[in-house]
Amino acid sequence: MAQPENYVPDPSEAPPEEGAMIGANKLKLLVGALALVGALGYFGFMAFENATVYYYTVGEATELGPSEDGRMVRVNGKLIPTSFDRQDGSTEARFELTDGDQTMLAVHEGVLPDLFFNDHSEIILEGSFDGEMVFRSENVIVKCPSKYVAVDEETG
Repeated sequence: MAQPENYVPDPSEAPPEEGAMIGANKLKLLVGALALVGALGYFGFMAFENATVYYYTVGEATELGPSEDGRMVRVNGKLIPTSFDRQDGSTEARFELTDGDQTMLAVHEGVLPDLFFNDHSEIILEGSFDGEMVFRSENVIVKCPSKYVAVDEETG
């Protein structure tokens, strides 16, 4: 169909200008990049939040005492080697932890890591106190010492 000589095209029917298409593509790219940066930031924040481990010292945990809802806490201390006791054929271990000032009795059912008995290792127990102020551990984490202290062979 032929168009009349004095035909003026409707601007809404005109194809978009090339500059407008480039601007729309840049906007889409910017929105996509912002969404990607936002998602990566969110995942990074969540990973950092879950990686932080807060724990109480033995003294702080003892003051805190048992919680009514049996809430799990983490307690940091050092093993008092002479306190360790495990009956033959049992997987239940009883021992005491200290922070240098106070001690607490703890019980753990299960296998203990090898470094648990290292004099320089810090032990983190995850669990809760029972009604008798015995800490019932469900998980044991041993922090390896950052440096080993040399022992004088003459003094032991």
